[in-house]
Amino acid sequence: MDEAAAAHAQRPHGDADALRLPQNGEGLVFREPWEAQAFALALSLHECGVFSWTEWAATLGEEIKKAQAAGDPDTGETYYRHWLAALERLVAAKGLADPQTLMRTRDAWRQACARTPHGEPIELRPGDFDS
Repeated sequence: MDEAAAAHAQRPHGDADALRLPQNGEGLVFREPWEAQAFALALSLHECGVFSWTEWAATLGEEIKKAQAAGDPDTGETYYRHWLAALERLVAAKGLADPQTLMRTRDAWRQACARTPHGEPIELRPGDFDS
C-alpha cells in the first residue's frame, strides 16, 4: 500500500480530515484514469460504511499476496489491479453485487473499450451485457 493510502487507511471511520491523493514531484501517481477511479471508489465505499479500513487493508494485502504467489513481480505497475480485485471481492462479500454481475460488467466494459477509438468517450450499450 502506498504511503497516502496507508495513512488514510489508518484513520478512524468518520474522520473529517481532507483526503490527500497520492502525489509525487510531478503530480498524482495514477498512470490511468481507472486507477484514480478505483482509489476514489474504495474511499467512497469506506465513507458509506461498506467496510472498515482494517477490513480493506486485510483484503488488499491478501490480494497482493495472492498475486505475488502467482508470479506478480510486485514492481508497482500492477498495484491498482490489486485494489480493483480487493474492491470486487469486498463488493461481492457485502452482497452489493454478485461475482457474475461483476464479471458481466467487466466484460461489457472490455467490449465497449475495444470498439471505441482512442481519445473518444467509452459508452456502454445494453448489448454489451449480452455476452
